[in-house]
Amino acid sequence: MPDPRQKILDFITKNTHFVLTTHDPADADGIGAEIAMVHILRKLHKEVQALNASAIPERFSFMDTQNIAGVWESGKHQDLPGKSALIILDTSDEFHTGAMKEIIPQFQAVMVIDHHELNPHSTLDGYIDPTAAATCEMIMEIAGDLNIRLDRETAIAAYAGICFDSGSFAYSKTTARTFRTAQLLVEAGAMPYEIYGELNESASTASLLLQSQVLASLTLYFGGRVAVQILRQGDLASTGAAFEDAESFINIPLKSKEILVSILVKETSEGKIRCSLRSKGLVNVSKIAQQFSGGGHALAAGFRSDLTMEETLARVLEKVKAALETQSKPPAACSEGPRAEKL
Repeated sequence: MPDPRQKILDFITKNTHFVLTTHDPADADGIGAEIAMVHILRKLHKEVQALNASAIPERFSFMDTQNIAGVWESGKHQDLPGKSALIILDTSDEFHTGAMKEIIPQFQAVMVIDHHELNPHSTLDGYIDPTAAATCEMIMEIAGDLNIRLDRETAIAAYAGICFDSGSFAYSKTTARTFRTAQLLVEAGAMPYEIYGELNESASTASLLLQSQVLASLTLYFGGRVAVQILRQGDLASTGAAFEDAESFINIPLKSKEILVSILVKETSEGKIRCSLRSKGLVNVSKIAQQFSGGGHALAAGFRSDLTMEETLARVLEKVKAALETQSKPPAACSEGPRAEKL
């Protein structure tokens, strides 16, 4: 069996025109991976465009000052698939790519680069490494294989992606490998203090009001081991906050020593239901999310639901309860108390 990383290197060598995309909505790791891969491919004199189902969320706009990541427009980009290879970054599940999902079959070839656990429902192939702290970490290793140095703007984007998905280097998949990658990016011009501030100290007042309302919904289940928060459509309207502002709320309950699993059921401004799951290690939430056609990491996962908010929560609680009942203690790898990870 060929080495997974060699597969993507061969894929890059074989093709000359590329389109890059990531999950919808994009996060810092997906965006950083796109920007870094665009830099790599251009250094190799390849034709490349990064196109996503929707625009980069405003909170991550500092990562793309050159407007590298665009939005797919069928009328403008309809000829691209027929002459391009597609690289999907930071997800191995085509169902997470939004409107891009419909055009995936039209590309000449498709390859995935991702650090999430492989979703058994996915039909995509590629370079998947669940031991990596971030997809940006994997992209930097590819850059090293190809002897490509990053410029300052690209280093900032890649560092932000790693910082975001590693919880500022605090989550359980942070390793010496992660710090070696971060060192290279800092040497290339990334400023840790500035990037931390952009990611963690730039929230709007509206997002703080939203956090207050969502936290007020906190309910504990199963002897206080499972925390549930609810974000309703009306909360967004009353605070003026964006749906993406609630992204970090899932981690708040895990500050409690007793809480092992955190659940956040969210309703978008369009009325769509999404569910985020976090775990301290006793429960593999990725396996739970996969039962709802979602996915992620063992400690951080999520899915979209066609059910009502109440039905979604009831079914998730049923799965979490069953998982708690079949586990008597955390896995040995989690004995030092790893924190939850971001999807």
